Amino acid sequence: MDVEAIERATVAAVAPREVLEIGGWLVALDPGTIHRARSAVPLSHDLAPDAAVLDAIEAAYVERGLAPAFRIGDPPGLQGLRDELTRRGYRPEQPTLVKIGTATGMIAAARGEPADVCGAPVGAWASVFTSEGFDPADGANRVAALSRSPDAVYGGIGEGERMLAVGVAAFGYGWASVHGMRTDLARRGEGLAGRVLAGLARSAQARRIEQVFLQVEEGNEVARSLYRRAGFQKAWRYFYWS
Repeated sequence: MDVEAIERATVAAVAPREVLEIGGWLVALDPGTIHRARSAVPLSHDLAPDAAVLDAIEAAYVERGLAPAFRIGDPPGLQGLRDELTRRGYRPEQPTLVKIGTATGMIAAARGEPADVCGAPVGAWASVFTSEGFDPADGANRVAALSRSPDAVYGGIGEGERMLAVGVAAFGYGWASVHGMRTDLARRGEGLAGRVLAGLARSAQARRIEQVFLQVEEGNEVARSLYRRAGFQKAWRYFYWS
């Protein structure tokens, strides 16, 4: 499994304002609400702590008026980094799973026709992110970031002029990655999200891309159940350190 490709694709998809590379790390620098767009991540799961490198990463955030933050996986090869961050006063939060699947599995699990997909977030696509039950400020920030993704498609299922379920697939480094999955709270359980996944998967296959990854908070059992049905399996877990 190409950890570096997945991490590069992850950061590209959420389009931070600025990205640096420092000593084997990808340093995403953004003032928004998306944690992946404002944290530093190692490009390998076997990386020893380097005090000078960590100092430089922290300085990059401070110079831009941002709080330093790190995104660290739980493989054994990163234990030294976790120990060093603990020593520096950082604490882990928001456990999140990276899951790997296939476009074929996404299509096979859909209950109904795949969602329509287009090359831009047009019309009412963004409305689900700011609908009842979602944080409107965070939703607006996510829409802006995902709209900046350099190579992405936007899937959605609507009813009349109302959008009910949406999602994004970004393409890069040999992978498709799924982001921004949202379903109107009043319409959950109808299989809409699965149909969005299937529409995104068809777009991946049209580009001859079969391997797909996504990230889901460990405590989000509803989303994890959806992704299990679509054939996604855990690759690793990470925490944000702040």
